[in-house]
Amino acid sequence: MLISAAVCPHPPLLVPAMAGGAAPELDGLRAACDEAVGRLAAARPDVLAVVGGAPEGVAYGDGAYATLRPYGLPWTSPEVPDDGAAPLPLSLTIGRWLVERAAAPDARGTGVRVRYRSVAFDAPPAECLALGRELAGSAERVALLVMGDGSACRSEKAPGYLDERAGPYDEAVGRALGAADAAALAALDPGTSGELRAAGRAAWQVLAGAAAAGRFTGELLADEAPYGVGYLVASWAAAPGR
Repeated sequence: MLISAAVCPHPPLLVPAMAGGAAPELDGLRAACDEAVGRLAAARPDVLAVVGGAPEGVAYGDGAYATLRPYGLPWTSPEVPDDGAAPLPLSLTIGRWLVERAAAPDARGTGVRVRYRSVAFDAPPAECLALGRELAGSAERVALLVMGDGSACRSEKAPGYLDERAGPYDEAVGRALGAADAAALAALDPGTSGELRAAGRAAWQVLAGAAAAGRFTGELLADEAPYGVGYLVASWAAAPGR
């Protein structure tokens, strides 16, 4: 059963060593992510599932590792991966970095199992919702760390250039995350999301599926677009007495 969730973006520049001199520009975003992930620890889950978009959906095993070497930073976790282990995609790599940075529950001595699951960027909503239900039913107390960027069309310098639909799209997603409105997330259109290069659409709909059977309170902790990409941070908690 889902008891808590955090939603965070996954730009490589979230890692200060990647951002270099520009690191202070994202200090507020990092603080919001730390707060959201820290709340997952406070919920005392049995399982922490980290979910994020990727070219294909994969359930990663215990040997999977995170690395930022393809982006120019010599950071890998664990430092010496098992031979033949699979590297996590960027969304889950940043998720693992956030878990370690915030000292959230992990598999090393706390009794909490951490699972990493990618979902295809273009996965249909029904598939995303079903995956969410599956993850929510995987243990008595499940927490989700949902990694996903908003639209990448918020300015002329954005990766997808300027699209006037991008701001209203991100605003709608922000309202849904702040209100813990699973139905609104489930209703996001894959076509429009793809046109706006919203990398988080599928992962947000996994959250919608996981939360559909319960009642939650939500809080939007950050809503920024410093590089023309929407970065949203939110925290969900099971409503008392649900």
